[in-house]
Amino acid sequence: MISDRLTDLSMHAMNAVHRTVLALSRGRLGWKIGPMPVVELHTLGRKTGARRSTMLTAPIHEPDRVVLIASKGGDDRNPFWYLNLVANPDVELTENGVTRPMRARTATAAEKAALWPAIVRAYSGYAGYQKKTRRDIPVVICEPRTPRPGTRRRVSGSTG
Repeated sequence: MISDRLTDLSMHAMNAVHRTVLALSRGRLGWKIGPMPVVELHTLGRKTGARRSTMLTAPIHEPDRVVLIASKGGDDRNPFWYLNLVANPDVELTENGVTRPMRARTATAAEKAALWPAIVRAYSGYAGYQKKTRRDIPVVICEPRTPRPGTRRRVSGSTG
C-alpha cells in the first residue's frame, strides 16, 4: 500500500535527519526533544539478524528503566523496531554516546495503565496517536541486563 510505504519512508527520513543533527553538532544537539531524552535503540533484525538502530524519545527515563512507545505516529502497524525486539528482547540503548545492554519487554496492560498518565504528561501527542489507531500501542520497558552494583531489580508485586 502506498500510504504504508510513505509512512515508512518518512520515519526513515526523520531518523536520518536526527542522526545528521547529532553528527553535525558533535553530539551537543539531539539528545533531548522537549523534556524527553532521546535514545538510540539497537535491535537485531528479526528476519536478517542484522544490527538495526533507530532514534526514539523516552518519556520515562530512570537509571534502571527506560520506557519507549511503539506509536509509529499512530499508524495501524507496529514499528519495525518493535517487531525486532519482540523477536529478540536483548537490545542496546545508546544515550549521550554511552551504550548499555538492556532487555526489552512489552508492558502488561496493568503496567501500561499505570505508566500512561506520565507518558502523556511527557508528550501529549501519544494520546492522539492512540486515538488515531485501532491497535493498542505497545509500551516497551527496557531494563539493564546486568543490574548496576548496589541496585535492586524491580519485581512485579514487590513492595520492598
